[in-house]
Amino acid sequence: MSEKQRIGTVGLGLMGSSIATCILAAGHEVTSLVKNQEESENARKRILGFLKELAEEGLLKEQAEVVIERITITDNASLLAGHEVVIESITESLDEKKSVYRQLEIVLSPTAIIGSNTSAIPVSILQEGLAHPERLLGIHWAEPAHITRFMEVICGKDSDVNYAHQIVKLAETWGKEPSLLRKDIRGFITNRIMYAMLREAFNLVENGYATVEDVDRSLRNDLGYWITFAGPFRFMDLTGIPAYLTVMKDLFPELSNTDKTPEMMEKLVASGAKGVSNAHGFYPYTEESAEKWEKLFIDFSYDIRKLAEKYPQNIGNE
Repeated sequence: MSEKQRIGTVGLGLMGSSIATCILAAGHEVTSLVKNQEESENARKRILGFLKELAEEGLLKEQAEVVIERITITDNASLLAGHEVVIESITESLDEKKSVYRQLEIVLSPTAIIGSNTSAIPVSILQEGLAHPERLLGIHWAEPAHITRFMEVICGKDSDVNYAHQIVKLAETWGKEPSLLRKDIRGFITNRIMYAMLREAFNLVENGYATVEDVDRSLRNDLGYWITFAGPFRFMDLTGIPAYLTVMKDLFPELSNTDKTPEMMEKLVASGAKGVSNAHGFYPYTEESAEKWEKLFIDFSYDIRKLAEKYPQNIGNE
């Protein structure tokens, strides 16, 4: 698999555009399949904006206007013929994803890798009914995909792990630091751990132990302080392992293990809250303050990437 091969993508919504931006910035030509060709002008403008951001941050060595010329946006799936890697990033609908895969299997070679940017549908379910299920992988990106170093590559029950290793190696050339899941599990790594944390966060707030603001403050200044540098296992190595066992014995029995969604969350969503996107969330916003928070998040994402790149993770692991 050549490093600068042409890469295919499917879907150019916000996440799909961010994924295409990441791949373009890494030097590839990209063919993007969209449902309606009318989407192409807005998607191209969005991608160009992302590329200009990368250039301003020193993460793109070419001019954004030159890089954007490497993308072809089409509603004709046959233009993906000959591509060795195609990454689907459409809505989290099993039926719609399966429809895309049927189109792809008609035009792709049997050994071309199909990746799905899914965070909710198990890869093993996506593989069902495919002519070549062994080449379908989950490729889970974080937002903003063109900035963050995160990626999870997930094998379903029928996946050939050799394809997964190829994607891990390729993604490293995109500036990613991928993790490989050798077995399929709902939520993968980061979502399973994050949602366990969210469950306990709601438990503390709903039962009056702390406010939303207090929970956020504690996590920002403790977990948020170290977790970019070291994941949980490295952090235990750094800070002394035995104490964690002692705390686990006392604390694990008291952690929330409810299987019900939080009432606070149900009411908030029912009220129409979407967060900063509609200035209605856990915190009060005006339209102006919501826009400022969105911009701060992008600025922070660039800053944290630059900070993380100063601290290599493979010391002594060779």
